[in-house]
Amino acid sequence: MLEMNSNFFRSNFKSAYLPQEDRHIFKDLAPQYKFVIIGAGMIGMEHIEVTMLEGRATIHGIYDVDKRSMAHTKKQFEDTYEGHTLHCYSSLQEACHDPHVDALIICTPNYTHIDIVREAVQSGKHIMLEKPMATTLADAIEIRELAASYSGVFQIGLQYRHKAIYSEAIHEALERRAIGDVKTISIVEHRLPFLDKVRQWNKFSKYSGGTLVEKACHYFDLLNLFAQARPKTVYATGGQAVNFKEYSYDQQASDVLDHAQVTVVYENDIHTSFNLCMFAPMFYEEITLCGNQGRLKAYENSDFLPAERPETYLEVLSGEHQASRISTPCYPKVIQSSGHHGGTYYEHKYFIDNIEGRKTTTATVDEGFWSIVVGLAAEESIRTNQAISIEAFLADHCVSVSDK
Repeated sequence: MLEMNSNFFRSNFKSAYLPQEDRHIFKDLAPQYKFVIIGAGMIGMEHIEVTMLEGRATIHGIYDVDKRSMAHTKKQFEDTYEGHTLHCYSSLQEACHDPHVDALIICTPNYTHIDIVREAVQSGKHIMLEKPMATTLADAIEIRELAASYSGVFQIGLQYRHKAIYSEAIHEALERRAIGDVKTISIVEHRLPFLDKVRQWNKFSKYSGGTLVEKACHYFDLLNLFAQARPKTVYATGGQAVNFKEYSYDQQASDVLDHAQVTVVYENDIHTSFNLCMFAPMFYEEITLCGNQGRLKAYENSDFLPAERPETYLEVLSGEHQASRISTPCYPKVIQSSGHHGGTYYEHKYFIDNIEGRKTTTATVDEGFWSIVVGLAAEESIRTNQAISIEAFLADHCVSVSDK
């Protein structure tokens, strides 16, 4: 019989009327793990939702320096999940070292990650650190060093690789090798501007790391993953054409890019590109892989229109080499709508699998590091109008070839 090991199935049937003694398929399962959310904003609430939906863990507590955010999230949690109480910690130390807790999920503003990780690793608990893992190369190097010998799971929140279109593209290109040897990769993201945050930290490069770190690290992770090699050269152009040009906060003028074109050449001579526009009236992302035996194209689209059309699409055109395919990869609706088209749900599912010792495809700290390297190099390329040699870029920051 199919095991109902998550809340997904129960959420699709009206079973609340059943007493416990009459529940077999729909019996309440006791969570095996307790998590703490550090950072009670929008992404923190998303992590809460997918944790409770997946079902093997529960949220024990939250911590945020912004008391309003913490109070709002506590109320929403307790209103949504009847019978559950959310503990609010009074300090980061208390949140990290609660002996009743198994894992920490860090989803605070980017620039705070390094200080929180320094405290979190002293706990020995399993850690999921949201993307980007850091805003500077020095901080990324330190986090990589802290994680190198860490006894618990240390996972980076690059969840786009778990979206349905990318999960299927990875399977087709890297496992089935449906298009042969990958030669070129192109990724496009067209979307709305950065959303509001507490104190609007994401409008300023010194807090976010810059648009190509904060937003594009997901896509650089995907480029790195599909290329199966280290980046060699990065060249980027971009600017601030529309968004936040007249915006300031606490007398600081916004300086984040709202569009960019990034070219990354890899050590195995795979050539790639990333196209970003953050003043488009939709959320659209697309990947195109060309190999020596075919082409793969996939996209995900939310355009707010009433027209009926699939939100996802994937095609594999293989010519005479093998059968071609057209499909619409997706997850069940409740999972698809739980955050990042289901990517966050599977990120959590695999986080618990990692805790239980099962091998998964979640992003490692090393993979998180390389996504930051490409993003920082791209930002540097735009500032200097020069192509950036990754080897020289790392050497300038005292990272030797052997450290790579």
